Amino acid sequence: MDLDALRTADFGLLDDAIDDWSTMVTDLETMMKAAEEGLHRAANKANWAGVNATVSKEFIGKTAGEFTDAHSQASSIHKILADTRDELKLYKGQLTGAIERGRQKNLTVIGYEGGFSVTTNVPPEGRAAQDKDNKGDIIALRDEIQGILDKATESDSTAATVLLAIADQSKLGFSDVDYSDRDAAAKALKDAEDLADLAKQKPEDLSPSEFDRLNKGLKDHAGDELFAQRFAGHLGAQGTLDFWTGLNDPHSAWKVGQARGDQFDDLQKNLSLTLATASQSDGADMTTWKSNMVDLVDKPVGRNGGFPLGGQVMSNLMRWGDYDDRFLVDYGDKLIETEKKFTSNGRHGAWGRTGGDPLLNRTGTDSGWDPMTGYLKALSNSPDAATEFFNGTFVSKNEDHDFTQEVDGKQVKRTLSNFDYLFEERDWPQDQDDKGEDSIAGRNYLAAALEAATTGHPAGELPTADTPPHNAEQAKLMESLVSSISEKPSRITDNAYMGDSIGQIASEYLPDINRAMTNDADNDTNRLFPISGTEAVFNHRDVTRLLFTVGQNPEGYAAVEVGQKAYMGNLMEHHLDPHLPESERYAKGEQFVIERIAEGSGEVTGTLAQGRAEVVAHEGEGKDKAYAHSVAQWKNVISGTVGTLTGVGTTLIVSPAGGAVAGGVAGTATSVILEELFKDAEGQAKSNAGPLMGEHWEQGLDRNNGYTERAAETAAENRNRTDLPDVGEWASAAAQRGFIRSGTSVSAMASDLKTDV
Repeated sequence: MDLDALRTADFGLLDDAIDDWSTMVTDLETMMKAAEEGLHRAANKANWAGVNATVSKEFIGKTAGEFTDAHSQASSIHKILADTRDELKLYKGQLTGAIERGRQKNLTVIGYEGGFSVTTNVPPEGRAAQDKDNKGDIIALRDEIQGILDKATESDSTAATVLLAIADQSKLGFSDVDYSDRDAAAKALKDAEDLADLAKQKPEDLSPSEFDRLNKGLKDHAGDELFAQRFAGHLGAQGTLDFWTGLNDPHSAWKVGQARGDQFDDLQKNLSLTLATASQSDGADMTTWKSNMVDLVDKPVGRNGGFPLGGQVMSNLMRWGDYDDRFLVDYGDKLIETEKKFTSNGRHGAWGRTGGDPLLNRTGTDSGWDPMTGYLKALSNSPDAATEFFNGTFVSKNEDHDFTQEVDGKQVKRTLSNFDYLFEERDWPQDQDDKGEDSIAGRNYLAAALEAATTGHPAGELPTADTPPHNAEQAKLMESLVSSISEKPSRITDNAYMGDSIGQIASEYLPDINRAMTNDADNDTNRLFPISGTEAVFNHRDVTRLLFTVGQNPEGYAAVEVGQKAYMGNLMEHHLDPHLPESERYAKGEQFVIERIAEGSGEVTGTLAQGRAEVVAHEGEGKDKAYAHSVAQWKNVISGTVGTLTGVGTTLIVSPAGGAVAGGVAGTATSVILEELFKDAEGQAKSNAGPLMGEHWEQGLDRNNGYTERAAETAAENRNRTDLPDVGEWASAAAQRGFIRSGTSVSAMASDLKTDV
């Protein structure tokens, strides 16, 4: 900063701007609260249907979020401007004081473009002598003024850098940056550059202390958008790959590997989270980073231009965090292109690791050599990207490949989606975990990614009020998944670890599944089982085979059983509402409605019970306790999220898993039935005595009848339906019919899945 610029600075306009930003922050805070407490909450409570269910509700939620981001960004800008203004005023005062003290010593300060000079205030002919005599004072004043100008320059330049970085974060909308002052933001940017410089070193030059500094720095700045963008942009896409490849190369990074090898997994996580945050930026440097990273997927990045490929390395830095959806899809397209090249369009496997190849994944689940494994883990955290990826095309019927189907008695080439290839056809490479056992990570992450893709929320989580109803692409994928499992259930039963995700998926499509089991040709039961969003259309045979298969996994069984009980309770309260609009009523008589709900629920539970019995018959009573334990564990899940959803209405009716969460609200039919379900499950899990095989069916039947009767009675009581004294008996009898009917359905539609014991 020039001397005269600071000495003559007028902060009036800056003061006005800061006042305007202060007003904006206050106004945005008001708007933020109004958007959240009014717009957003009202949208979550409303009954949405059709396009509004999948578009308008989600749009309102995102819009409310934009107000929050706008407030955070405006608040940060206001603090940065105020800090900078206050510091520059301080430095101006210091400069004025220094010049005045010099004047008192007969020294004058002369400013000019690019610098300034200090000299004695005497006529020119005597100045040289006086300057020599006062050399000490002149140097002291010069250094003092230069120090003031340096600090003012730093204050001004760091503010400009930070403000430009904030503005560059998002081309559309607002970024969620939130800093207490300018110094905090400036430090984040400097730390990012310093740590990126550490990562740019040759791996053999990285010391253990530098490793510690890098690891800690990435962890400390977790979620910091400006830091992440600057770190990734400064390191670059190639630099990112070179760093992780080199660090894991025992030939070059053996020193730090010996000293800190047990912490490589922490660094992998922290680096992954940082890169995921950075990918959300629309800044020019991150746009370049993302484009370059996609280009590097099929390029060798190992020593001497060999393996691994860029995709093998980067996929291991995707296992944590929420990556930008567009980047994930573009990356996935390039990964599929590479997969096709190395497998000859799926004719054989690839990505096998030899003993001399370095580990690219340090979590212990797998070697990281298969790029699809880490990528699928990334998709499990990013539902929209996962849906688009799985519905994408792997090979078309016009390409050179060996996948066929029978049409009119002839084998013809078929088109495969990415889902078809990965779930049904891929030759997965043999890999091992850190215990030397066969790795399950690839297919396990495939199931998790499908969970995200079909449900619309990250795998391992439950839907919330903000989770939009299923859209057409999710429903399409779900239809493919159910059909594929029905065609070959061993795709799940041979990989039991996939069952928990498949069960969670099924639990969130219970309205669609219940519709399919009614065999209703004229769609009258659409009012009995209302759906918000796009329906996934199944047939009775496929869902029976799906439920029987899911029932063979304790976690999958529990997800569907708890979900169905919650769904049944919500449905009963919904349909017994005397104020329910005529257009939403399934039938005039409440008895018929309750019986249809109870029958359907009984068949779902009965089908699950047969899958459970199939496993227990082969593995013994100890396995039965695992089922009871899995059901009981849902009590902890629900109690930890009470209040996520409230009230009874279409929102809960169309989201069974969300209804289970809301089941913690005391007094609802759902809460009553779940309380009894969990109590029984806890008792079974602790009991030392197991029932004889022949008793399993009878006990399951009796318990289900009791749950259903209690749910109907509670629903009627909550709706003040004193005119329905026999509602419990209607429900119990119908539940028994449905449970027994499941035996007939399994025998007719899934007899090939049952084995003689």
